Amino acid sequence: MAFRSIKDILAKADLVPPEKFHTWRKEWEVAVENGSQETLVEFYAREQGLSEEVFLQRLAEALDWPFLDLRNVTIDNETREKISTKVAFQFNVIPTQYEGGVLQVTVSNPFDTALLNAVQYDAQCPVRFALASRAEIEKALKKYYGVGAETLDEIEEEEPVEILFSDDKEITEGDQDASVIKFVNQVIWEAFKDRATDIHFEPWEDELRIRYRIDGILHQTPMPPQLKKYQSALVSRIKVMSGMNIAEKRLPQDGRINVRIKGEELDIRVSTVPTVYGESVSLRLLTRGKIFFDLDKLGFSYWQEKAIRDIIVKPYGIMLVTGPTGSGKSTSLYAFLSAINSVQKRIITIEEPVEYELKGINQISVRSDIGLDFARGLRHILRQDPNVIMVGEIRDLETAEIAIRAALTGHLVFSTLHTNDASSAFTRLIDMGIEPFLVASSVEAIMAQRLVRTICPHCIEEKKVEKDYLRKVGFPEDEIDTTTFYHGVGCEECRQLGYQGRVGIYELLLLDDKIRPLVLNNSPASTIAQTAVQSGMKTLRRDGWEKVKAGTTTIEEVLRVTQTEEHMGALVGD
Repeated sequence: MAFRSIKDILAKADLVPPEKFHTWRKEWEVAVENGSQETLVEFYAREQGLSEEVFLQRLAEALDWPFLDLRNVTIDNETREKISTKVAFQFNVIPTQYEGGVLQVTVSNPFDTALLNAVQYDAQCPVRFALASRAEIEKALKKYYGVGAETLDEIEEEEPVEILFSDDKEITEGDQDASVIKFVNQVIWEAFKDRATDIHFEPWEDELRIRYRIDGILHQTPMPPQLKKYQSALVSRIKVMSGMNIAEKRLPQDGRINVRIKGEELDIRVSTVPTVYGESVSLRLLTRGKIFFDLDKLGFSYWQEKAIRDIIVKPYGIMLVTGPTGSGKSTSLYAFLSAINSVQKRIITIEEPVEYELKGINQISVRSDIGLDFARGLRHILRQDPNVIMVGEIRDLETAEIAIRAALTGHLVFSTLHTNDASSAFTRLIDMGIEPFLVASSVEAIMAQRLVRTICPHCIEEKKVEKDYLRKVGFPEDEIDTTTFYHGVGCEECRQLGYQGRVGIYELLLLDDKIRPLVLNNSPASTIAQTAVQSGMKTLRRDGWEKVKAGTTTIEEVLRVTQTEEHMGALVGD
């Protein structure tokens, strides 16, 4: 390098005053000794009041090195293979170009002499350096090498992989054990950082695919090509962590893992099923600390929230929540219970399984293997003097009969049902074998719900939508000219998706003097729905349009999660 010292170059670039150079460096060294992960560049940038990007841009100019935006750089396989996975991940560097026998390597900390020496030794060819931010290099490493690539690279192919079980289940970003344990931890860590709710390990003939479900949508995660070789070891490790039988590979199994991530308790429900190419493993991530159970944060309109608060304080009756798997039904039920939880009320739940533990509420987990199903558990709950009962799901006649009997004998009952909309719940209960008069006299309200992705707040911008398209999808005619539409253009915060987070859309059907006679007469769901709409009920799609008008979500999201209500055909736009 054409400068005498780091101190000189930083002074020349007007980045660190000469008189502050040694003081700041000592402060950084003390911070590192105390566990700080900050690099010297990041420390200097912070002390100077600059972002890391601006600091590196000015430094690159002084060094006469390129400053790269790695989002716009494509790295081919030949270039990538010039630097070993171990060096790339250990020093957080990435090869970005190989031309004329010279390798360009992008780094974020040019002051680390060990880094520079390791790269030059590893490359075995002339090297020139470029600069990019630490976060951008980390993203590029994940994209081009795959999550946990350095871990698999360190495992010796010739030696069998030892599966270890540690009592310390703390998952951290910098876990140093070069093993299968570390790889599984890294996968869970990455999923946690990306706000994933599920992780799927899916075996195929020539690869082991890993996908994360984020905001309800599956995304494939870049993985090292050699991952397939360690399939059985990874599955065995997850089985050990979740208390399963690692010798049994022919039957499905269920288990549970409790870990801590950055001090937060994370419950992971694990399920394995045998497939043609090995066992498929699914992990459901449940973070207690991040889940909120406040009614006013779930996306209800003022009218919906007021009606729900009136229902959940009633002394008896049934309130049902309907919707497909993953539509937020459990979160809604927990919010109802949290709102009425007090020392004056005895609340008992039976769930499969207990997803979140609520203080002050007695929660029972279904154990089908020993005969404890919903019906049997509910029958015994009634002998426990409850005020409020929550049944995870009504899925058979026996459970439905006991729940209705409980509601008619002075208990408030909450439960879920799998139907597409609120009015179909009556048909479903009657089809199960419940008498219409019992349904009409016990059910107080039915709420159908879906989850729509919300527009990313970091890249939201106005969007022009053609009126013909709006009319075609049934957007209210009288609101087309007065509504401003938005969408997310995509940014780093939302992984270029334009969406971040989710909110509920709801269809709340209250039983009144107009609805009860229809249920008694076993009227079609379409008739009940039309009557409810005329009485003021908003359909799922109509509530979705309200969220679109508020700039919360997009038209495409509402269309994705709601079907066209055929019985609403005459009422669309009213």
